[in-house]
Amino acid sequence: MRALGIVLIVVGILALAVPSFTFFTTERAVDTSFLTIDTKKPHTIVLNPIVGVVAAVAGIALVFAGGRKTGTV
Repeated sequence: MRALGIVLIVVGILALAVPSFTFFTTERAVDTSFLTIDTKKPHTIVLNPIVGVVAAVAGIALVFAGGRKTGTV
């Protein structure tokens, strides 16, 4: 649980630091026997800041919950 908490904290901080990212896909626009034309289409993914805050808080909770040890008698 502690490792998952650390991962969530890192993901939460990254989501707050980089609110959006763009990647490109290549699509074939024209395909004939002698001519091919490819186009690149951008796709942007926007992360809400609330997602970063929730991930960081959940990660902190998992780190503290994983640190506790239950006593067995």
